[in-house]
Amino acid sequence: MDNLNEIFGKLTEFLKSEAKTETIIGQQFQLGEFSCVPVMSLGIGFGGGGGEGKQNTKNEGTGAGAGAGIGMGPVGFLVTKGSDIQFIPTSASKGLNAIFEKVPDMMEKFLDKKKEAVKE
Repeated sequence: MDNLNEIFGKLTEFLKSEAKTETIIGQQFQLGEFSCVPVMSLGIGFGGGGGEGKQNTKNEGTGAGAGAGIGMGPVGFLVTKGSDIQFIPTSASKGLNAIFEKVPDMMEKFLDKKKEAVKE
C-alpha cells in the first residue's frame, strides 16, 4: 500500500501543477485594435487500484497501479476594445468560424466610426 500512497501523492502534485489559472486563461494577444484573451476548458481524470493475495507460501502477490490524463480545448475568446468587452464562444454549435465571422464585423464598425470622426 505504500506504493499506492506514493503514486497518489505524485498524481496529486501533477494535478496541482497543471490545474491553475494560467492554464485556463491564455496569454493576451492583439488583433488590430482588439485585445483577445483565449479561455480554455481543462479536463483532468485519474484512477488507481491495488491488491494483495495469498493462497499459500509460494503464491504471494501485491500490486498497485495508477494513471492520469489531461484534455484541453478552447471555450472561447474575451475580446475587448476600449471599455467594450465581448465573449466569443467556440462551442460546437458555432465552431471556430464564429470568431472569424465576428472579427471583420467588429473591425468594420470600428472603421465606420473612425470615418465618421474624420468627417466631423
